[in-house]
Order: sequence, then C-alpha cells, then structure tokens
Amino acid sequence: MLASHFDSLVSKLPSLSTSDHASVVALNLFVALLCACIVLGHLLEENRWMNESITALLIGLGTGVAILLISKGKSSHLLVFSEDLFFIYLLPPIIFNAGFQVKKKQFFRNFVTIMLFGAVGTIVSCTIISLGVTQFFKKLDIGTFDLGDYLAIGAIFAATDSVCTLQVLNQDETPLLYSLVFGEGVVNDATSVVVFNAIQSFDLTHLNHEAAFHLLGNFLYLFLLSTLLGAATGLISAYVIKKLYFGRHSTDREVALMMLMAYLSYMLAELFDLSGILTVFFCGIVMSHYTWHNVTESSRITTKHTFATLSFLAETFIFLYVGMDALDIDKWRSVSDTPGTSIAVSSILMGLVMLGRAAFVFPLSFLSNLAKKNQSEKINFNMQVVIWWSGLMRGAVSMALAYNKFTRAGQTDVRGNAIMITSTITVCLFSTVVFGMLTKPLISYLLPHQNATTSMLSDDNTPKSIHIPLLDQDSFIEPSGNHNVPRPDSIRGFLTRPTRTVHYYWRQFDDSFMRPVFGGRGFVPFVPGSQTERNPPDLSKA
Repeated sequence: MLASHFDSLVSKLPSLSTSDHASVVALNLFVALLCACIVLGHLLEENRWMNESITALLIGLGTGVAILLISKGKSSHLLVFSEDLFFIYLLPPIIFNAGFQVKKKQFFRNFVTIMLFGAVGTIVSCTIISLGVTQFFKKLDIGTFDLGDYLAIGAIFAATDSVCTLQVLNQDETPLLYSLVFGEGVVNDATSVVVFNAIQSFDLTHLNHEAAFHLLGNFLYLFLLSTLLGAATGLISAYVIKKLYFGRHSTDREVALMMLMAYLSYMLAELFDLSGILTVFFCGIVMSHYTWHNVTESSRITTKHTFATLSFLAETFIFLYVGMDALDIDKWRSVSDTPGTSIAVSSILMGLVMLGRAAFVFPLSFLSNLAKKNQSEKINFNMQVVIWWSGLMRGAVSMALAYNKFTRAGQTDVRGNAIMITSTITVCLFSTVVFGMLTKPLISYLLPHQNATTSMLSDDNTPKSIHIPLLDQDSFIEPSGNHNVPRPDSIRGFLTRPTRTVHYYWRQFDDSFMRPVFGGRGFVPFVPGSQTERNPPDLSKA
C-alpha cells in the first residue's frame, strides 16, 4: 500500500512545471546560503575587519557573480527584491526583538536625546540631502525630477543602518553609547518611513506655510498614534495571558499568542496607515515589561530565544538578499552608457549623507550636554564621532524605499529612475562594506577597552533588562554623592531633574495601578502541581 502510494507520488514529480521546480531549487540554494552565512559569520566573529552583516553581503555578491556567469549574463539573483517582502515579513521580527530585548533603563533615561537624534536629526539630514540633490542633480543629465522626488530622495538616504556598529559595541561596557546608537537607529527608521509616506501622499504642487504645518501635524499624528497602538496591543496581550490562562498555562499557547499579538500590532498599524516600525517596537517594550512576566518559566526561555532567532535570521536574509540583487543586470544595463554619471550621483549622495549626519550629531550632542550636569551622562567627542559614524551606513530600509519610489514591480525603464536605483545600491554596498569593515578598528581606537560594568541581568533566562523597571526608581538616586537632591514632589526637583522626577512618578503609578491589572515584575503565574502552588510567593515583597 505504502509502496504503491510512493510510486504514484514519484510518477507525478515530472509533471511539476518548470517554474515550480525553479522555485524549489532557488529556495534550497537560498537556505543553504543562509546556513553558510551563519557558519562563516561565527568563524569570523573575532576578525578585526569582518562581521556577520558584511559576511552575508559578500556571500550574496559572490553568489550573484556565480549566477551571472552560469546564466551567461542573463540573471544574477535567485529572488527579486520586493519591498513588500521586506516591510511585511522581514522587518517586523527585527524591530520587535529590538524593543523586547532593549535595556529599558538606559533607553528611557536617554529618551529625550534619542528622540532628538532619531526624529529631529533625521528631519535635518533629510532636509540637507534634499537641498543638496536639488542643486547638484539639475547640473547632471539624469532625467526630470520634481520637488516630491527630491524630498523622497532625502527621506530615502536619511534612513540609517547601524547594525554593524551595534555588533561591535557592548551594552555593559558602553551603556550610554549603545543606548543612543540603538535607540536612534529604531526611531530613525520609523521617522524616515513616516516622512517618506507623508511626502508620497501629500500634494506638493501648492506648498506654503499652511501646507508645511499640515505636513508636520500629520507627522506628529502618525508618531503619537503608532506609539499608542503598540503600547495598547502589548497591554492587551498582557491582560489576556494574565486573566485567560491563569491556572492552566500552556507554553505553546502563550508563545503563539505573544508572537501573533506582536505581528498583529504591526499589521494593524499598516492597516490604519500608521508607522508599523514604531508600533511593533513599543509593543515589544510593553510586552517585555508586562506580558513576559505573566507566562511560565519555560515560556520565558522559549520567547527570549525565539524572538532573537527570528530577528537574527531576518537580518541575515536581508543582507544576503541585497547582496544578490545588487548585481541585477537589467538595472545596470540601463545606465551602462553613462557610467560616469552614475558614479557622480553615488559620490554626491555619499557626500551629502556624511554632511547631513554631521549637521545634527555634533550640534545636538552639544545641546544635550548642556542639559546634563553629571559628567558620566554627557556625550564626549569620541562618542559623538562613533554616533556620527554609525549612521553613515545605509541598508535595506533605503533599498526598500528606493524600490518603492523608482520601480514598478521591481523593474524600471526610465533612465533617471534606473540611475537612482543603481546609485542607491552603490551607496548601500560601499557604506556597509567599507565603513562596516572600518567600524571595529575605529571603535577600538576611539573607545579603548573598558572593564565591563556589572551586568543588569540577574538571570540568563531573561531578556536583557527584564528585571529593570520600565522607568527605574533607582535612576532617581544621585550618583555623585550630593545628598542635597531636591524632593521629587517639588517644583524645583522637576525643573532641575525632569527625567528622574518622571521616573519616580511613573514607578509609583506602575506599582499602584498598572501591575495589579496587567501583571509584570513580581507576578508569578499559577501552575497546578508546581512549586508555585506549594509555596505561593509573597507578592507584597516583590
């Protein structure tokens, strides 16, 4: 019976269409390449020049060259780059894990500075790049672009990719710097996408002061509502798991519900035309603060490693994907008659990226330092250089936005659009490979190895910062030894130390109202027959 069934299956194999067979071969090869990226990335982890991102990118490039030779110049990729694949399937796990694993104490302590760099800085960079291309591109014969195109180019190249820098920095050795680079990277991505979408949907033919204020209002509306939607989704997941599964916890259901609720937050944001990046990021923060504590120990371990693994695979997939698509022969054929123009455009864009980055990092760092009295909280010049450097690399977000603007179904027949696509590819490859390879030596030179500070982790089975309150009360303590600290309930205390005062009141609110309803730190799930049932915890001491 089984033999005859097997024979019937084998007999049907030749009936598979050529396209189906090609897809199966492509997917097999791509999975094998992902495995190769993981193995080689691990072997080269301690290399002075290489990291996993560059390894995946170079493997993608090498594979593209091999496919070009095998196909005799007809094709260079296994899969066609699609912004839908990137934004819907690959980006959500990366951003969610970033929020889920973030050290919240450092992130919220430096929240104002992060927002300055990530939001205000991105707008400054976008403005400078847009003004620059408006002046330079008119002198080059690359086609006809309108104001919307120039503003879109500014938004495309304002999107940074700080993965290479974050892979080198250590959260425990340089907590302030890591927090700023990490936080700015997430807010920058969200801001770039929001600005890009606002430009795409806005009528720029009648631009005036009223229209500019309307654009700004639309941006703030998207920013605020996206954040609230992410927080609300995270709180709903915490409440559901705390109430619905109390007394009969199931690891499978808990992990599945957390994953689905996280993805639902992103898709709801896309459905309502909000920023999915911001939504899923703050959903991750709220889930790590409340939901994660409401599940059993086995679920905590599973979710921690599952989210980290999905994020790691998505990042590797993106760099491999970009590397292979960079050699798409159709795009380069359109600009082959004017290689000098393409090189000039790429050089101008790279120069404007560096200028736009410097235009806000150093001035905003200076303003941030003026507001901080504690020397350890100030951003010194070496740190400012690292922050500036970390934002010079461009990656998948820039690629996806460029494809969205200048292609239709991944193809373009307009010469100007083709030049922009090839220039974007050139800038992304050059910045990631060249600047990425120089990141380790630069950071080693600017930031000599420091003794690792005491880790904020008290348990290896918890996400990073999971035992640190969302806004830690301990951060209210003045480390300088000055005992004349204004009381948090005084006006003077709020004016002199607003961040710490907000932290203090948030902790009171969280302990009194939020955690009794949504669970969180101190809440221990009840599992029948477990140690918890035999020895109930004293939550009053939590």
